[in-house]
Amino acid sequence: MAISTLKVGAKMQEGFRTEIECSHNFIIDQPKPAGTDEGPNPMEIYLSSIPACICAIGRIIANQKRLPVRSISVKLEGDIDKDFLLGKTREGRAGFVEIRTMVEIDADMTKAEKELYLHDIEKRCPIADNTIYRTSLKTELVG
Repeated sequence: MAISTLKVGAKMQEGFRTEIECSHNFIIDQPKPAGTDEGPNPMEIYLSSIPACICAIGRIIANQKRLPVRSISVKLEGDIDKDFLLGKTREGRAGFVEIRTMVEIDADMTKAEKELYLHDIEKRCPIADNTIYRTSLKTELVG
């Protein structure tokens, strides 16, 4: 097993503006009037990582297996109880209660072949894996 460690950083600025340090730095924010709307909010970032991963893993598999895939399009929606994350209730949970993905594969493949391909993508997508299965999250105060 070849374990790699990926590292990112975040620094909260004024208001809800958070600067993310990674291979391509970006801003996470909240829409107005709470934030300054300089970037997507954390829930959008999390949700967008799922279709991005499906597309990336889909391309990797297509290249490895020489599949005739022209493109993959993914639409996604997730249901979340905002009252919990805002502290208005203690019942429920902070995370998404359901996430639905709708995948369109443009390829010279039968429906059955596309379904097998999509199953392989889901199995190999680390973001989907972390969403479906419990991953250890260790938080440490360092200052």
